[in-house]
Amino acid sequence: MIKLVATDIDGTILPSTGEFSQVVLDCIKRLQNEGIKVVIVTGRMHEAAKRIAKRLNLDTPIVSYNGGYIKTLDEKVLYEENLSPEHTQEIIDWGRENNIHLNLYADDVLYSEKDDIEIKRYAKYQGLSYVVKDFSEVSFDRVHKLLGIDYGSSDRVTGWVEYMTKKYPELYIIKSTPYFCEFSTPNATKACAVRFLRDYWNLKDEEILTIGDQDNDIELLKAGGISVAMGNGTPKLFTYADYITDTIDNDGFVTAINKLVFGEEE
Repeated sequence: MIKLVATDIDGTILPSTGEFSQVVLDCIKRLQNEGIKVVIVTGRMHEAAKRIAKRLNLDTPIVSYNGGYIKTLDEKVLYEENLSPEHTQEIIDWGRENNIHLNLYADDVLYSEKDDIEIKRYAKYQGLSYVVKDFSEVSFDRVHKLLGIDYGSSDRVTGWVEYMTKKYPELYIIKSTPYFCEFSTPNATKACAVRFLRDYWNLKDEEILTIGDQDNDIELLKAGGISVAMGNGTPKLFTYADYITDTIDNDGFVTAINKLVFGEEE
């Protein structure tokens, strides 16, 4: 019996339109009514994820920053992993040298050194405010993650991941969308977060269903007793899935839940 559904947001339950379909909303409400916990596990910053949780009427802890931060709705921090000041500075130097836009997330505030198209587009989609400031003026004591963005070249982002992974094997570096390269610690993964909540609620692996669509959801799928990849997911993610459902546009999340949780066929 599934007792916890841990789901990614973007591309899994939320399409690019930014609006949830009614059937997804109804499905999540049904899960809650059946006493099944629903947790969102996302690369988004906490404040952005919190707004999603409220839209879904969730009362469970929120997993943000790809698993590096778990915080309850009443602001109690359950789990936190941050980049070291040394790694933060080195990644910033690399970004400056290569003319790469970087988002810096420190103490749950979004910073950008330039008020450019990347930060404007990113912030608009997620409904976020941000601070334009030279990173040298920001404290690196609580850096949740860094995010490199290039909306014009997915191949360039792939190159960043390959190069920086070789240079910093001690970090968790992942392509979370075709245009995003994320930097965090090995303990700031979606698997780490789900396993923390598993133990927090005294659950078993087989009582957990995980579902996502991008390479940063590989770790999420690893933590599920039942792992599900969206039909619009990456080929690499498919290799980690027990089940591949329909696409986000066809409400694949609902198809998977109906089949694997409620035992219903279409």
